[in-house]
Amino acid sequence: MNLLEFRQVTVAFGDYVAVEEVSLALKPGEFVGLVGPTGCGKSTLLNVAAGLLAPSQGEVLVEGRPLKGLNPLAGYLFQQDAILPWKTALDNVALPLVFRGRPWTEARREALAWLEKVGLGRFPRHFPHQLSGGMRKRVGLAQVLIAGPRLLLMDEPFSALDVQTRQLMENELLRLWQEDRKTVLFVTHDLEEAIALSDRVVVLSAGPRSRPIGEFPIPLPRPRDVAEIRLTPEFLRLHREIWELLRGEVMRAHAGA
Repeated sequence: MNLLEFRQVTVAFGDYVAVEEVSLALKPGEFVGLVGPTGCGKSTLLNVAAGLLAPSQGEVLVEGRPLKGLNPLAGYLFQQDAILPWKTALDNVALPLVFRGRPWTEARREALAWLEKVGLGRFPRHFPHQLSGGMRKRVGLAQVLIAGPRLLLMDEPFSALDVQTRQLMENELLRLWQEDRKTVLFVTHDLEEAIALSDRVVVLSAGPRSRPIGEFPIPLPRPRDVAEIRLTPEFLRLHREIWELLRGEVMRAHAGA
């Protein structure tokens, strides 16, 4: 059974149709990268999967059941930091457990273990403004994962980071994902990032009325180092193949801008 499935999903904002008749299924434990030109509705689909936005037509299924309201299996990592500036790193990570009724003492103990997991065990009392961009992303990742989601929705989470920090975060994500193989829907503009991380890359057409126009299995071996895998002949072959399709959509989006 699929963990997440879009069935003929259309999302319209008044007369503007962002995505049209999108059908896409994610198996348990699958890491799927979603790429497409700017404005093609990638974030819209994430919001629909999270239950933050209802489809205008079609439906979303979670483990075979229609999604009504917020998706109880999902954790969402946004492009912008979603951590609270007046809370320490420790308390930011602990918050999801506190919201679920756990005592602060117990939640902080578990949060400290997660900070250790993401390499921030020495910074529990630091506030967000005292942390680098990459460190804040690690706090955000720990904050999402501590709640134990079975589905991770990721909206260009590393796009604001420099190249070196981004690669460190990509490897960190793969290391944590490798532990329990959550289902991941990862939105990015960066085709190289999508290939390096994913089991499958889905290409969306230019908007409006965007829809999937290509799916590419990524048979690269795991575990992966994202810097090293980019240098392999198979990676370069996949990049050429997917870019051949994606380039036309990017040009179409720019022509219509």
